[in-house]
Amino acid sequence: MKLTPSKINTFLLFKLPSAYFLGVRVKSISEDTCVTTVKHRWLNQNPFNSMFWAVQGIAAELSTGAMVMAKIKESNKNISMLVANNKASFSKKAKGRIYFKCTDGGKMDDAIKTAIVSGEGQTVWMKSVGTDSAGDVVSVFEFEWTIKLR
Repeated sequence: MKLTPSKINTFLLFKLPSAYFLGVRVKSISEDTCVTTVKHRWLNQNPFNSMFWAVQGIAAELSTGAMVMAKIKESNKNISMLVANNKASFSKKAKGRIYFKCTDGGKMDDAIKTAIVSGEGQTVWMKSVGTDSAGDVVSVFEFEWTIKLR
């Protein structure tokens, strides 16, 4: 069964309700790309009337993590996943609807193949770029995902 935005968003409601109620949603997911979205509103704002950095982090992490989950599911192997590190930079106030796009699905394919063949854990840095409705970059997040056969 393939992961779809609808299935992932339902997963959020039951397993990560804070993300769901903050408005984080998966917009699209494919082999190499995942796009998430979140809209600035009262519930997820900071005192400076822009989106709180942690809400941006949730949406950015989901854009990478949803692809990791999909790739693990496709492999039909029992593989654990965990974020080991992350980095973020912010370049503009996040207002309105923000889209986070990760295009690093191919990196995870390679890591899963290596983990299956070698039996050793692998790490992969995946980047998610957040843009506003005007196309301006508001933030860039990088997550170091670790995967390991169980």
